[in-house]
Amino acid sequence: MTPYLELMKPRITSFVVFTAWLGWRFSGRPDAPELWWTLLGVGLASASSGTLNQWLESDQDARMERTSRRPLPSGRLSPDAALAFGVALGAAGLSILASRVGNLPAFLTAATLVLYVAFYTPLKRVTPHSTWFGAVSGALPPMVGWAAAKGSLGAGAWALFSIQFLWQMPHFLALFWLYREQYERAGFRVISVVDPGGRSTAFQIAVHSLGLLVATMMPLLFGVTGLGYGVGALLLGSAFLAMALRTAWTMRAEDHRLLFRASLVYLPAVFGLLAVGAP
Repeated sequence: MTPYLELMKPRITSFVVFTAWLGWRFSGRPDAPELWWTLLGVGLASASSGTLNQWLESDQDARMERTSRRPLPSGRLSPDAALAFGVALGAAGLSILASRVGNLPAFLTAATLVLYVAFYTPLKRVTPHSTWFGAVSGALPPMVGWAAAKGSLGAGAWALFSIQFLWQMPHFLALFWLYREQYERAGFRVISVVDPGGRSTAFQIAVHSLGLLVATMMPLLFGVTGLGYGVGALLLGSAFLAMALRTAWTMRAEDHRLLFRASLVYLPAVFGLLAVGAP
């Protein structure tokens, strides 16, 4: 993988593009040229976020084993090159959305960039509450897709936002707990560092996983998807909640690792059900 491609975090960017597509699909509007411009603009903006995040955190990445081989701490790219690349990606993505799609999708995408780069990234070194900014940023892409299709935001858009927002909390809290020593060494004040006993981590994993199960029922309650989705989401959500509650109870590393891996399967599975059941 080339250094520039690594900066773009292709796996995350691909999933962001998928969730933007899901927002469009969930809106009920047929495919149109604006959809493809939307996906391109969102993809470029996501790649920009990943690049600028690594530019800002290059010193911290160098202190963590899991990130020390990234392009900047490993010396394969210069900071100036990464900064120019990230700014160019972001400008291109927002320009495409503003000129080809609409002001609301462009605004939401700009908010995603600002929240992630200007708030979440620097605040990780200041407060554990930075995770909230990251979760909001990560939950906006489906709303961008919906807004691109409809020109406004509706109940379906907020349902997608809620699902993706709440999913991120147990996902990242499990990761923070597994690598808490590395995060502390890098100077990040994530919740597992400021609360080494783990009580806050356990509580938040349990509460947000329960909220996630409720949020996945919202599309059914709003009448924008069918009973098949509701049954599938209930089964998936119940299994994920049981795993989350076990993790919160034991706080063992192996349970956090299983929860993190399960989260990587759970959200695509729920969104896959939504894509099939959308109008």
